Amino acid sequence: MADFAEGSVEISPRGVERLRSGHLWVYRSDVRSARATPGAIVRLTDERGRFHGRAFYSDKSQIAVRLLSHDDVPIDRAFFAERIGRAADYRKLVVENTDAYRLIYSEGDLLPSLIVDRYGDYLILQTLSQATERHKDLFVETLVEMFSPRGVLERNDPKVRLLEGLDQRVGVLYGEVPDEIHVRENGVTLARRPAAGQKTGSFLDQRENHLAARRYASGDVLDCFCYDGGFTFTVAGTSTHVEGIEIAPSAIEAARRNQQLNGVENVRFREGNTFDILKEYDEAGRRFQMIVLDPPAFAKNRDSIPAAHRGYKEINLRALKILEPGGFLLTCSCSYHITEALFLQIVAEAANDARRTVAICERRTQAQDHPILLTMPETHYLKCMIFKVLV
Repeated sequence: MADFAEGSVEISPRGVERLRSGHLWVYRSDVRSARATPGAIVRLTDERGRFHGRAFYSDKSQIAVRLLSHDDVPIDRAFFAERIGRAADYRKLVVENTDAYRLIYSEGDLLPSLIVDRYGDYLILQTLSQATERHKDLFVETLVEMFSPRGVLERNDPKVRLLEGLDQRVGVLYGEVPDEIHVRENGVTLARRPAAGQKTGSFLDQRENHLAARRYASGDVLDCFCYDGGFTFTVAGTSTHVEGIEIAPSAIEAARRNQQLNGVENVRFREGNTFDILKEYDEAGRRFQMIVLDPPAFAKNRDSIPAAHRGYKEINLRALKILEPGGFLLTCSCSYHITEALFLQIVAEAANDARRTVAICERRTQAQDHPILLTMPETHYLKCMIFKVLV
């Protein structure tokens, strides 16, 4: 079977050490020379010609090298089929109570810059580097052969593709993919729009946290940044009343569509700014037994950490002020640059300012179908903490 490798890249000693430490990326500043076309699969060598692996190469991105293997093995169709099969076998172990999940999580499955999500009988594909884009047809053929989906959609509109010199596009690559797909998650029916919704149609990384929230939910629950109601509908069955807050009209429309599908009557949605509404409820004396905070990423890069710190502190402070004693706060950060330690510090600061004493019930992260590489912190981005307000 043909080896796809067709070039070589020489990397610096710092780049070599980075790979030896278990990271999969080498930055452009550590590339000494490249004899390869954009998106090629290359052999990595150091300045003395010693071999250090095979990798994807990009001539545009600051991430110039994405490691595929430390070994000098052929990178061919069988190599990728084996990696995809291994990822699928792992999902059989960890995915339950749903037919929508992440089948391939790029670096977390040693398939850098390749993401594949499954929604029932359909697959949603993202090729986020020059190399996975270049080999996109191969990935689609392999996925169709292995999983027999009714359709494959490319959701290649993330801005990160622009850093690779790639265009943004959304379209069907195989079969047919409807505008709306109904999936089941934790006993809830959810309508997903893979061509138009967030990410590939929904936040699959929160699925297990949705279920965890149900364990603590009772009485009046406030779900902030509710999007299309993933937390809302999962906790509705154990709660007296759930209110979802969302600023995007399209998300509110999707949430109300899901309410119809599930016939849930103890839920209402309110369009508006969460910060303002929390302040309004505090001034009005409203109180809740549980509040969910699942905001968008406040820290897009390292420079935005101070502003994100202020934002996370403010929103957690406002939430803690309107929780009943004995109530629960489920609070999240999907900002990679906000570490778990910093996030806990921020909530502690908010609790002190709100004059509340809180205890940690659970320290959670992204769902298990988004595996975290121990030696690559970039694969760990979602923090989800559940606190109980003691007084």
